[in-house]
Amino acid sequence: MFGVEHPIVQGGMQWVGRAELVAAVANAGGLGFLTALTQPTPEDLAEEIARCREMTDKPFGVNLTILPSISPPPYAEYRDVIVEFGIPVVETAGFNPAEHLPAFRAGGVKVLHKCTSVRHAVKAEELGVDGISIDGFECAGHPGEDDIPGLVLIPAAAEKITIPMVASGGFGDARGLVAALALGADGINMGTRFLATVEAPVHDKVKQRLVAATERDTELIFRPLRNTARVARNAVSSEVVSILDRGGRFEDVRELVAGARGRKVFETGDLELGIWTAGLVQGVIHDVPTVAELIGRIVAEARDLIAGRLTGLLN
Repeated sequence: MFGVEHPIVQGGMQWVGRAELVAAVANAGGLGFLTALTQPTPEDLAEEIARCREMTDKPFGVNLTILPSISPPPYAEYRDVIVEFGIPVVETAGFNPAEHLPAFRAGGVKVLHKCTSVRHAVKAEELGVDGISIDGFECAGHPGEDDIPGLVLIPAAAEKITIPMVASGGFGDARGLVAALALGADGINMGTRFLATVEAPVHDKVKQRLVAATERDTELIFRPLRNTARVARNAVSSEVVSILDRGGRFEDVRELVAGARGRKVFETGDLELGIWTAGLVQGVIHDVPTVAELIGRIVAEARDLIAGRLTGLLN
């Protein structure tokens, strides 16, 4: 459907989904997504698309995350850039993408919508999206409020929807890919695993923290606000949890969770400067390969698993 060689997706990541990483994923046969809102303006997104096309002649997409805001970014203008520049696929996330679907359809842009529940996946299919990215509780960022892990969420969704589905949350190696295919998905989406690659445009200290961390080194923030987010555990995330558990409001943690602080973590390598997202999959991240090495390894080992261990169970 998306014209890529391997069923491996690099989803949109704020501050991370830039041309260097996306082009590397595309050149390695996967589907990479530039993150629209990482770019300050729609004009900057247009320049980033052009920059990415200088690095690859293979298909890539753009992520457009739609979130509530007092002063929302010009989503329609970002959308129009995606259409104008002939991007073949958009990854939508956050709020219902219905108002943007007619423009994407008219422009021939396929829509992969990220969901955290079966009911939302069903609704998205009814709206006419082309594919679903189903996001389990293990994921970095916002896992929703149902706390359903991928082992249950993926097959539950597969029973209800008929369009292609990508499994997201907790995937980082060949074992995860094979498991996702067995559970009914058509491929996997990886965020945190791609963060720990040579081409990821973040400080090396961030990558090394992911290698050193275990599956226990994340924290769920904003739970009392019913806007749960999974982030790397540090002093800032622990303070946020403490304030909200004591009855604090968002206003009481606003400065601590400011996106500008998280961006500086990626830029400076100061891991205690702000909050930054990381998934449970960091427990199986043990190196910082190139994107090509990572995708090649996952594909080769997945084939070996299917032809060896799994086939052997039938004999």
